[in-house]
Amino acid sequence: MRLARDMEVTRKNFEESLEIVTKAIEEASFITIDGEFTGLNVSGSSHTGPLDTPEERYHKLLEGSTDFLLIQVGICAFIYDGSAKRYTAKPFNFYVFPRPYTRHAPDRRFLCQCSSLDFLVSQGFDFNKLFREGISYLSPPEEKRMREDIEQRHQQHQMSFYSPGLTSPDGGEQTVPKGPIAIPEEHSEFINNICCKVEDFLTNSEDETLELMPCTAFQRKLLYQTLGTKFPQEIHLQSKSGEKNQRFLVVTRVKGEGDIKKKEDQKQQEDFAELDRAVGFTKVMKVISQSGKLVVGHNMLLDLIHLLGHFFYPLPESYEEFKLMARCIFPRLLDTKLMANTQPFKEKILMSGLSDLKKTVEQEPFCKSDVVIPEGFGHHYMETEQLHEAAYDAFITGLCFISMANYLGKFQDPPAGILPPASPLLEPFVNKLFMMRLIDIPYMDLTGPDLKPTRDHVFHVTFPATWRTSDLFQLFSPFGNIHITWLDDVSSFVSLAKKEAADSVLKTLCKKGTPYRITTYDEFKRRGKEKNGRLTSSGHSVSKKRPSSSEDVDIPSKKQKQKSLNVNAAPFQSKLTPTNTPEKADPESAAREEESMSTAEEEQGKGDTGTSSEVDKAEKMFEVPETWE
Repeated sequence: MRLARDMEVTRKNFEESLEIVTKAIEEASFITIDGEFTGLNVSGSSHTGPLDTPEERYHKLLEGSTDFLLIQVGICAFIYDGSAKRYTAKPFNFYVFPRPYTRHAPDRRFLCQCSSLDFLVSQGFDFNKLFREGISYLSPPEEKRMREDIEQRHQQHQMSFYSPGLTSPDGGEQTVPKGPIAIPEEHSEFINNICCKVEDFLTNSEDETLELMPCTAFQRKLLYQTLGTKFPQEIHLQSKSGEKNQRFLVVTRVKGEGDIKKKEDQKQQEDFAELDRAVGFTKVMKVISQSGKLVVGHNMLLDLIHLLGHFFYPLPESYEEFKLMARCIFPRLLDTKLMANTQPFKEKILMSGLSDLKKTVEQEPFCKSDVVIPEGFGHHYMETEQLHEAAYDAFITGLCFISMANYLGKFQDPPAGILPPASPLLEPFVNKLFMMRLIDIPYMDLTGPDLKPTRDHVFHVTFPATWRTSDLFQLFSPFGNIHITWLDDVSSFVSLAKKEAADSVLKTLCKKGTPYRITTYDEFKRRGKEKNGRLTSSGHSVSKKRPSSSEDVDIPSKKQKQKSLNVNAAPFQSKLTPTNTPEKADPESAAREEESMSTAEEEQGKGDTGTSSEVDKAEKMFEVPETWE
């Protein structure tokens, strides 16, 4: 079978494509994934900052990003061909839209961000296709509720045949009996006409079914009651929707109670089949989860949050529960953005945006990955760049991963031309997600405690609203280079490049009668925790006058000498072994790929995954000084 527009999957061809997608995932050596969203952050929500902890960053994304919709998912299965010694890539581009398939189904509300939609349109995104042909989906809890609702409604409906008029056929509490509804005078003529029409159908027609005219929910309730009483063993009633979602009743001729029960059982099975179709794209995500395969993304934290929240379970408030949930659903994750910003790659890769990364790893000292795409699976991706189409981004994420992994293979003894996804050399990067624009914490560790660098050199400063950057520089000028993170018009974090000068700041600047107030970072966080019941990054509103945290400034000292920042954090330590058990801030935003936003480099890693010769060499490869250059 050939997919529409090669690998494009919509609700029109989803059912017939599902088998192809499932087979590709099952055959894959690893899988890459990418998403496009209706927005990035809610106005007024907490801005991400360079001094966030991973826990704070998670809570900020939970608060400010999860009301947006994931509208396109790109998945690419990379299948290794041992005889040809190359990969075959099968990309799939899914338009996803959670339309309610019945009036009982969840009817989501979601936010849109104009800049994000404008960006997607500029990249050729087809919103008409999204809303008309997007694949529906239900999370497992939603599917469970809908299944229970179907069972309850059919149970009540069956009761209505034995006690017509005592039960509402459209739902309601089964245990609360309802008396017969008196037919209002204005509806009596309509009901009588329908009764005559049904009687004529039973007497004079040889047809098996009769479609009644569209009517209101109240009129349908009256018809259920009246026709059920008048023709208790002769007809079966079923509510259906027309082309314009107008609901009407279908009368089916039956022969006795047994035939009625058979019709009801058949209708229930049809409802379950319709529910199964409504589960939609969630089926694909379940296959990926159950495969236990390595899932690769680029700057993938936001992607992961949306994938978990939309297709699996509600995101927990607890950060530790989120990490546990992520590990259970996707046992092995790898972020190419983190790889590119970590030794041994960081000094060879100057720009780690996805497009720039692809260009870099196609040149020395890397080797362009040998990958083919079969006809019918987006073969045009081999010649045409289509950035910000989710499937294309997933495809080139895989190309970048293969090139960087094969570069690591050179450190094996003997060197490996193609490094398999299960190689211990990759373990230092597994289940660690890149943290955008953090000064001293390069990644979120899904398998254990996050890095906790000392921040004794960081101070919270409050001051008059008239102060500017130059005033802070003048205040801290005796202590060398500083990094300023604005919180609002009257406060900021100030970080010293010379950490040993922290004690001098407290002794020299903490005086009574000054227009400013200086507090240590730890003291400020402790007070914030006591006040809010949870650690927050700032507790301040965003300044309308000052730069946001994405525009933090480094003020050089008079000597203009760049200093290294010691993060005092342990290098990569991973004990996870491959298993076969069961973020990216969005590419829509230019800020997503701005490398200038990061004011310090990521920590170099060190592998600790075994005792074999290649693992020993991996450990040496990640053995670097404690300071960041």
